Amino acid sequence: MQERRSATCQADNFFKSCSATLYCLNAISCHTYHVQEASKLRSRDFREIMIGYALILIIVWTPNPLQRVLFWTAFAWIMYVTVAARPTVDELGVGLSFKFSSLLRSALLVSGAVVLAGVAILLAAKWHTLHELYGSAPAGRHIWGYVIWAFMQQFILQTYFLSRMLRLLSRPAVAVLVTAAMFSLAHLPNPLLTVATFLWGAAACLLFIRYRNFYSLGAVHAVLGLCLAFTVPNAIHHHMRVGLGYIRYHRDYPVQRPAMPVLQKTSISNAGTRSTRSRL
Repeated sequence: MQERRSATCQADNFFKSCSATLYCLNAISCHTYHVQEASKLRSRDFREIMIGYALILIIVWTPNPLQRVLFWTAFAWIMYVTVAARPTVDELGVGLSFKFSSLLRSALLVSGAVVLAGVAILLAAKWHTLHELYGSAPAGRHIWGYVIWAFMQQFILQTYFLSRMLRLLSRPAVAVLVTAAMFSLAHLPNPLLTVATFLWGAAACLLFIRYRNFYSLGAVHAVLGLCLAFTVPNAIHHHMRVGLGYIRYHRDYPVQRPAMPVLQKTSISNAGTRSTRSRL
């Protein structure tokens, strides 16, 4: 009987050790699988960031009309990659929340930008730097065009670049700084927009991580961008251009000297004739 019991105990111990070994092997294989999948995801995120940023730089340094074609091609590619990743509404920041706290937070953020823009407009009027937008298009059409462009930039910044940078880098603060720096460098060689976009890019990324609200950030971007366009002289920001457009600003918009009145020209020519006669 004792030999049977010892044999049974040995068999039980053997099966337990086999079960434990299989469990450990299964855990190791699962861990290896997750590590490999995470590595593949990080590699994919890195490739998509590099491709997207390269497309943006190519667009910035390409002249029109090719620039428009490349822009819509790149934006379509970014949208396709974003949708193909199947992110949730919360990850995109496009979910609508009607909670009082969310509405109040968005209202305060946009109202603060409007107040800041109002103060800047008053100072610009006092310093005589307030001016109209350039171009022959009606002001309303021009403004709405920039509002749409501001929301598109904010979508690309947060939903495309920041979301991938957060997965690629372990520290959110580093991801925010890198994303803001990339956003800023895309506005070179415009010194005003390079500094402004770095500050706003960092602030917008922090707010997006905290609240995941794309709409309020796009509205603030539109308000502040239009404020700069109205209040800062065109000689500084070159019609809010970046890249090749900033460099070619003086070629596309040459400085026209005011025409000299006819009477003034006649008086100058007569004075010159008289001085010549007196010398003779």
